[in-house]
Amino acid sequence: MNIGNIHFPQYPVFLAPMEDVTDIGFRLLCKQMGANLVYSEFVSSDALIRGVNRSIEKLQVCDEERPVAIQIYGRFVEAMRDAAQIVVEQAHPDILDINFGCPVKRVAGKGAGAGMLQNIPLMLEITRAVVDAVPGTPVTAKTRLGWDQQHLIITDLAEQLQDCGIQALTIHGRTRSQMYTGEADWTLIGQVKQNPRIHIPIIGNGDITTPERARECFERYGVDAIMVGRATFGRPWIFREIRNYLDDRQEMLTTDWKLDVLRQQVLTSVERLGEYRGILHSRRHLAASPLFKGIPNFRETRIRMLRSETVEDLFHILDAVRPIINCEL
Repeated sequence: MNIGNIHFPQYPVFLAPMEDVTDIGFRLLCKQMGANLVYSEFVSSDALIRGVNRSIEKLQVCDEERPVAIQIYGRFVEAMRDAAQIVVEQAHPDILDINFGCPVKRVAGKGAGAGMLQNIPLMLEITRAVVDAVPGTPVTAKTRLGWDQQHLIITDLAEQLQDCGIQALTIHGRTRSQMYTGEADWTLIGQVKQNPRIHIPIIGNGDITTPERARECFERYGVDAIMVGRATFGRPWIFREIRNYLDDRQEMLTTDWKLDVLRQQVLTSVERLGEYRGILHSRRHLAASPLFKGIPNFRETRIRMLRSETVEDLFHILDAVRPIINCEL
């Protein structure tokens, strides 16, 4: 599979763009775990053209994480066009992605993200403008099945976006009205992929939480790649698990090794963001890790994780939990 001039191996697995999650440190870790492509947090086009520091920070990439995609969102044609040019000039991403899928109210409620599913002409105008603005960079898009169950428009929309010049399309198997509830429906994703008029890669997203489900999505729906999002919380090694399963590799990922990966995640985040911000960014990943699922009376320990403010405190908690996890297993 190719996106522009970027070649991916068979069965590529991507890290989904997630706000306050996929900063450079987490992307690097997921890349080390086997992610074939990593995405930035989404960047507001309006904030970017105003030079807001937080948005500028999101453009930081490094060679070790390439290929990397930077995702932008917005609802104004000129702002999206100008933001696309800023991203390419400053960050030189391998791929520029347009967010037409974020369902949260502060984004979709203002007409951006998944809000664009209620204004398809504007969505297409923005897509054409971004593609034309950065001719040397592959432009892709990420969206949902439709605004709600009464407006499942993705099969027609995929063709329209392709005609605008995007070079790959990611489809999350939910509507905007579903947010992140219920089960992702991959049926329409498969229909888009099977459409003989579609020639760009189709990337499936939604509820890929196990290696077995990853293989099923490839084999049953025929997608060119899959994208993993929330299942990476506290479990960046899911990419290694999926890769091992897809490639029929036998590798034992021990509990001690996984705990060491979580420690590495903290240290990488602290190195990039400083101790306070790094701890703030990584401690909720640790507290949500499936490693701790089933441990009796873990609630108080989880609360202490979420309140930790130093590496020393956080690692002290992890070291205390290590023998308990090994005993439980």
